[in-house]
Amino acid sequence: MEEPAGAPEPAPPSEPHPSSISLDRLARRTTTIGLRPGRRSSLILILAVFFLTVSDAPGRADTLAKVRAAGRLVYGSDKEGGGPYAYPDPKAPREVTGFEVELMNELAKELGVRAVFSQGPWDRLLKVLDTDRVDVVVNGYEWTESRSRDYLVTRPYYVYQLQLMAPRGGTIQSWADIERPTPRKQRWRIGVLSSSAADTFARESGGANVEVLSFDGATDAMTAVRNGQIDATLQDLPAALYYRNRFPHLELAGPPVGHGYYVIFARKEDEALRRELDRAIGRLVESGSLRSLYERYGLWNDAQDELAGWTGAKFVATGSGPPRGWSMLWQYRTLLFDAALMTILLSVTSMPLAMAIGLFIALGRLYGPRFLRIILSAYVELLRGTPLMLQLFILFYLLKLPPLVAGIGGLAINYSAYEAEIYRAGLQAIPPGQMEAALALGMSRWMALRRVIVPQAVRIVIPPVTNDFIALFKDTSVCSAITLVELTKQYSILGNSTGGWIEFALATAVLYMAMSLPLSWFSRWSERQLDAAAAKGGGLK
Repeated sequence: MEEPAGAPEPAPPSEPHPSSISLDRLARRTTTIGLRPGRRSSLILILAVFFLTVSDAPGRADTLAKVRAAGRLVYGSDKEGGGPYAYPDPKAPREVTGFEVELMNELAKELGVRAVFSQGPWDRLLKVLDTDRVDVVVNGYEWTESRSRDYLVTRPYYVYQLQLMAPRGGTIQSWADIERPTPRKQRWRIGVLSSSAADTFARESGGANVEVLSFDGATDAMTAVRNGQIDATLQDLPAALYYRNRFPHLELAGPPVGHGYYVIFARKEDEALRRELDRAIGRLVESGSLRSLYERYGLWNDAQDELAGWTGAKFVATGSGPPRGWSMLWQYRTLLFDAALMTILLSVTSMPLAMAIGLFIALGRLYGPRFLRIILSAYVELLRGTPLMLQLFILFYLLKLPPLVAGIGGLAINYSAYEAEIYRAGLQAIPPGQMEAALALGMSRWMALRRVIVPQAVRIVIPPVTNDFIALFKDTSVCSAITLVELTKQYSILGNSTGGWIEFALATAVLYMAMSLPLSWFSRWSERQLDAAAAKGGGLK
């Protein structure tokens, strides 16, 4: 007789649960081995955390029982991806709607609970699943071998295809035009959703003809096609069908390509929950409820006939997967180094611009006419009061600048406001008598600033400016929103595609440290040199 799903196995009576060991007992044991009170307290704390972790393991392994006890199934999804998956309900913006939202409501009803939406970043949802914040993940996540090695997957709830979208009446009429060699060896710029099946398909099928640009949202890529910044975008068919009316200048170019499955992901220990979700999906397929749901959203097509009679044989892994550890890092080393070079390029080009602009803004606010001071003050407050990502969006999508130009310009403009305040503080730290003495010696105001005031202020502001430079290295990650693949974005892409989150996180941290430490050393060296020059009375010329 089959055991009820989710029933916990009783612990053998002869072996007490680790959590039954009291902290007092631990304290007595640590006393007998002669530990000092301070070290004994630390050991007790470590052991307490260990035993609490061990005692929580059985509860985590029975998520189905937890779901039924709480009366709710929490699923991770991302509203930023938009329709038709999950998006704010136009009739009630605080609520979420979409075909996956309705699907989860139906599945939860089959389990006798209610579904609860939990927002998370699309490319990090599986890592959110690892933290126990959600019970499952569902957001147009495709089945892949690498993901199935680390997580349990349900039977598919949708059979997806990929659809090319290109300017109406343009050169590109189908994916075959992308694969066909061009006379001038032209590379088509194809926008895709980062870390998606379309991303993989475009890179593998397009080959040397394609330059793949990753976007954080489907509509971002469609907007870039409309603006003429890229040639076409490859999207999952549901997104292409949902948004084609919003982008009338684009058309569905040719028939769909590719083929795959949307599945629900669960943790490896949640076999009971996965089994119940499989049964629930099967009941929705057999009753026709799933077809009715997809027809309401215009998503039903002949490919969905595959959902009936699903056996799971197609989900059998065909290989051992990519290597792990140092072998994996070595295999992808060129991608990491290329991304690190992009980070360096963005930093070393934007920061000098920010410093130069910031210095002139500070001088204008302190020594310029009144109208100029008002304009420059508004400039600083506007840039400090709005997020960097919004400023990048304006440069890239509204002004239609190339990605690299928009990235460098956005970082330089944003940081110039902060550098202006740092320089202003440094200039105000110089005693007013310095300027008066210089003017009394016959110097012009500009010469006094250049020869007397600014050199002293530079020595004061070196530490905070260096700190901003180091911070800029990390802020280059925001440029991934305008298709630039810098180090953090590459880490995200490789972590999603291989599952090697820990290995690539360590490698990324090491690369950031390798880029940041020389700046700190240079800062200290510069301070020593300037202090020595000041002590000798040489100053700066």
